[in-house]
Amino acid sequence: MAVEELQSVINRCQILEEQDFKEEDFGLFQVAGQRCIDEGHIDQLLEIIQNEKNKVIIKHMGWNLVGPVVRCLLWNNKEDDKRKYFLMLDLLIKLCNPKELLLGLLELIEEPSGKQISQIILLLLQPLQTVIQKLHSNKAYSVGLALSTVWSQLCLLPVPYSEEQIQTDNYGLCQCCMALIEFTKPFVEEVIGDKENSLENEKLKDELLKFCFKSLKCPLLTAQFLEQSEEAGNDPLRCFASEIIGILSAIGHPFPKMIFNHGRKKRTWDYLEFEEEEDKQLADSMASLAYLVFVQGISIDQLPMVLSPSYLLQFNMGHIEVFLQRTEESVFCKGLDLLENGLLRIEDNSLLYHFLEIKSFLTVPQGLVKVMTLCPVETLRKKSLAMLQLYINKLDSQGKYTLFRCLLNTSNHSGVEAFIIQNIKNQIDISLKRTYNKWFTGPQLISLLDLVLFLPEGAETDLLQNSDRIMASLNLLRYLVIKDNENDNQTGIWTELGKIENNFLKPLHTGLNMSKAHYEAQIKNNQENSQEVQKSKDICSITVGGEDLPNMPPEMQLKVLHSALFTFDLIESVLARVEELIEIKRSTSEENTGIK
Repeated sequence: MAVEELQSVINRCQILEEQDFKEEDFGLFQVAGQRCIDEGHIDQLLEIIQNEKNKVIIKHMGWNLVGPVVRCLLWNNKEDDKRKYFLMLDLLIKLCNPKELLLGLLELIEEPSGKQISQIILLLLQPLQTVIQKLHSNKAYSVGLALSTVWSQLCLLPVPYSEEQIQTDNYGLCQCCMALIEFTKPFVEEVIGDKENSLENEKLKDELLKFCFKSLKCPLLTAQFLEQSEEAGNDPLRCFASEIIGILSAIGHPFPKMIFNHGRKKRTWDYLEFEEEEDKQLADSMASLAYLVFVQGISIDQLPMVLSPSYLLQFNMGHIEVFLQRTEESVFCKGLDLLENGLLRIEDNSLLYHFLEIKSFLTVPQGLVKVMTLCPVETLRKKSLAMLQLYINKLDSQGKYTLFRCLLNTSNHSGVEAFIIQNIKNQIDISLKRTYNKWFTGPQLISLLDLVLFLPEGAETDLLQNSDRIMASLNLLRYLVIKDNENDNQTGIWTELGKIENNFLKPLHTGLNMSKAHYEAQIKNNQENSQEVQKSKDICSITVGGEDLPNMPPEMQLKVLHSALFTFDLIESVLARVEELIEIKRSTSEENTGIK
C-alpha cells in the first residue's frame, strides 16, 4: 500500500515541471516514503530512487527521506538491510538538492544526545563533506555552519582523562575529532591551492581559523595527553592537536605568529567577526596553543631559536594566568606545567625586577597562592608551592623583594605568609654571609620587616589562626638577633627594636595571656559539663573566640582545646627565647662599650 501511494505521487509529479510542484506533493511524498521505510519496502524504494525518470522529483523531494534512512542505519542491526540503507543514503546525497541536504543533515546532527552524538556525527560527516563540495556558492558560510554545528555537539561529550578512557573512547569524542580532521582536509587544500586569494577563499580561511580556535578551547583545553613516549603516537587527542596546529600553519597562521600576536593592541585576526562570547574564549584558545607547543612539544621546531628564555616566559605568563584562573583541575595543572617549562629555562637570580611591572608577573604568583590554599588535590597544592619557590629563585634581589611585599599584603593566609617570611630569612642570610644586598639589609629590610613583625589586630589578633605566621616571624627575629650584633647593626634591626617590642612583642604577650586564659576556661567548663552532655546526647557544641567549633564528641573537643594550648605554649617558648637573646646581646654590647 505504501509503495503504491508513493508511486501515485511520483506519477502525478512526473508530468509537472519542477516549478509546478506543490507543497502538498512534498508532504505526500515524505509520508509515503516514510511508510515504505517503516514497512520494510527497501528494494522497491531503491528502485524508485534509481529510476532515471524520477531524477527531478528525487532532486527536489528526496532530501525528506534522509532523516528516516539515517535513523534506520543507527537502529537497524541487520547487515543486509544496513547495506541497502547505506546505498540509499549515497544515492540521495548524490541526487538531491545540496542546499536542502545541508540543512537536513545539520538538523539530524543537532538532534541526538549522549553517546548517540558521536554515532550520528561519524555517520554524516562524509555525506556532509560531499554535499558542501557540490555547492557552487556560499561554500565558506556552509563550511563554517557545519563545523560550528558539529563542534557545538562535541562540546556536550565528556573529555576522556585517563589512558584507559582515551583508549576505550566510550563516548566517541576521539573518533569524532579525527573524523573532523578528515572532513576539513579538502577545504584546507582548497585554501592552499587558491593562489589568487579570492574573497570566497579568504572567507573559507577565516571559517577554518575559527574552527581551530574553537577546537583549541574544546576539547583540547581540558584534554589530558599520554606521556611523551612511544605511546604518544597512539594518543588520538594529541594527534588531533597536532593536526589543528598543522591546519593553522597551512592556512597562513603558523603558531609563532599566533602566540606572539596575541595580547597586542592589533592582532592579525581582529577583522574576524567573532561573536562576543567567542571573542572572550580566545584567551583560553591561545593558552591551550601555548601549552601544546611548549609543554607537549608539538611543532616546537618551528619556533625561532633566537628567542631568549625571559622573552618566552614573558609571552607565556599571560597564558599561565588564564590557566590558573580556571576551576578545572586538569586546566590549572597545565598552567603549572607551562610555568615550570618557562622557569626551568631561566638561570637563578636572573629574572629582572622590571618584569614585575607586567601585570601577569604578579597575578600568576597570586594565582599559585590560590591553588596552594584552595585546591582540594594535595599533589597540585604541593606543585603550586614548588612553582612559587622556583619563581622566587629566578627573580633578582629587587624582584624578590617586590614579590615578597606583594604577597604579604595580598595572601591573607598564615601558612603562605610563613613561607614568605622563611624566604626573607634566607635572603638575609645570603646577604650577611656572602654578598651585601641592599634589598635585604638596612632601610629596605626594615621597611619589609614592618609587614612581618607586627600583629594585624594587636593583642586581639587570633593567635591560633595566625600561628604559622607568628612562629615564622619570631624565628626570623631570633635569627636577626643572633646573627647581627648591635654594634654592627647591618640589618638595622637594633635601631628599630623599640618599635618591634611595642608593635609585636608586647601585644603578643598580652594576646597569649588572654588566649590561654580563654582556652583554659573552656577546658575547665568542658570537663565540668562532660558528664551531663554524655547523659543527654553524644554530640555537643562549644564556642571559642566567638565562633562555634563543629559539633563533635566531648573528648574530641578536649583534644582540640589542648592542641590550641600547646600551640600557645610553643609560641610563648620562642617568644621568651627571643627576649632572652635580646637582653644577652644588649648586655654584651654595653660591656664591650664600657671596655672601650
